[in-house]
Amino acid sequence: MSYDSKNMSLHENAGVTFLTFPPIERYDFVNHAFSTRLGGVSQNEFASMNLNFGRGDEDKNVTDNFHQFCDAAGFDYHTLVASSQDHHTFIRRVSPENYGIGIWKPKDMKSVDGLITNEPNVTLVTYYADCVPLFFLDPKKRAIGLAHAGWRGTVAQIGREMVAAMVREFGSDPRSLVAAIGPSIGPCCFEVDAPVYAEFEKLTELRPQEFIVSKGGGKYNIDLWEANRRIILKAGIPDEQITVAQLCTECNSDWLYSHRASGGKRGGLAAMMCIRGRKHED
Repeated sequence: MSYDSKNMSLHENAGVTFLTFPPIERYDFVNHAFSTRLGGVSQNEFASMNLNFGRGDEDKNVTDNFHQFCDAAGFDYHTLVASSQDHHTFIRRVSPENYGIGIWKPKDMKSVDGLITNEPNVTLVTYYADCVPLFFLDPKKRAIGLAHAGWRGTVAQIGREMVAAMVREFGSDPRSLVAAIGPSIGPCCFEVDAPVYAEFEKLTELRPQEFIVSKGGGKYNIDLWEANRRIILKAGIPDEQITVAQLCTECNSDWLYSHRASGGKRGGLAAMMCIRGRKHED
């Protein structure tokens, strides 16, 4: 394992390794973390902290992994609420009545790529294995959000939709928001062909020529980190309040799951975030 991010902190507890953003850690009423593949009980291509159901790993292993990860990173397993991602931009506001959805309860909605809440002790969970995790925090309104931005979600500007949802639901001022862009496939490895390039080229207000590099032969490298940073910046969050992890999942596939590096044979990472509250009683 080689760790080289200056913008995230690496933690290990009880054999479980996870990442956090120092600018978010400054706010003691919030807990957040991004998983790695280190720790847990899963084996083979799922080794070992697989937090994705439905990829071929045994459900019992994934459940055990969730318990281990929550214990290590300080989350209450009983308060988890998961997304239902399909690369769109729908944002769902969740509360304690949604506990367990996507974890020990069936998913009750399709197409949920973002979650927001302002209620204590509701743990948001979103999934990744190359796509871009987006973290949002409103320190004034005490509200949080997580969003999943694949290339389609990036083109559809889910970061902008998250800011709009927090303004609408919580009265947030974008200038007060803190945002972070987590580990995902980097500009070094995200190579696309002409049809995908054409979708990004349409985002003229973001000046895409500044974050796309032509490799010739109809191939292009796209910087999803910079694209999402510009989207969030344009939505009104100040530049100094946006942190980019600059950790490539494909380059670090020995300790971060990468769909491209594994040819799709892999487990999944998770982002979690909650407003601290009293421990849930069984």
